Amino acid sequence: MVETIIFVLMGLAAIAGAITVVMARNPVYSAIGLLGTLFAVAVLYVLQLAHFVAAVQVIVYAGAVLTLFLFVIMLIGVDKEENREENLRFQRPVVGVLAGVIVVMAAALTAFGDFDWVPASGAVIPEVTNGTIQAVAEPLFTDWVLAFEATALLLTIAAAGAIALAHYRRRESTDG
Repeated sequence: MVETIIFVLMGLAAIAGAITVVMARNPVYSAIGLLGTLFAVAVLYVLQLAHFVAAVQVIVYAGAVLTLFLFVIMLIGVDKEENREENLRFQRPVVGVLAGVIVVMAAALTAFGDFDWVPASGAVIPEVTNGTIQAVAEPLFTDWVLAFEATALLLTIAAAGAIALAHYRRRESTDG
């Protein structure tokens, strides 16, 4: 039952974040919506016992890629003046009450909850095969090692080509 509730909440959070990405007028708000979507999807991975994939989701996508997005957004320049007038007067108290309810519910679940739905809390821990590091690394470095190395080579060539093109264009513009 708790898994279903978490699944529905994180699914709704992912959809809300995706809608924010598309509908937000400010690109920084779109990036924050993307961050919410990425974290919600990471929680969905944890529900499926794919902890390694969830960790990669948070570290690589929510950490590195989103930082790159924000860097590009700031480099392009979205520093226009915004209206800081508060249009929704009751927004802060409603969010405060909602946060308090969430904290109380989390404390009640921790104090009085039955954690049979958490695999590690049971007497018998199920054999996890789909998201562990070993389950991901073994086929990657045995069956798919050629594709893995070819991808690494292509990415290295692409990075070197991008650097060479940027350097060539910069030298060409300074010479003329």
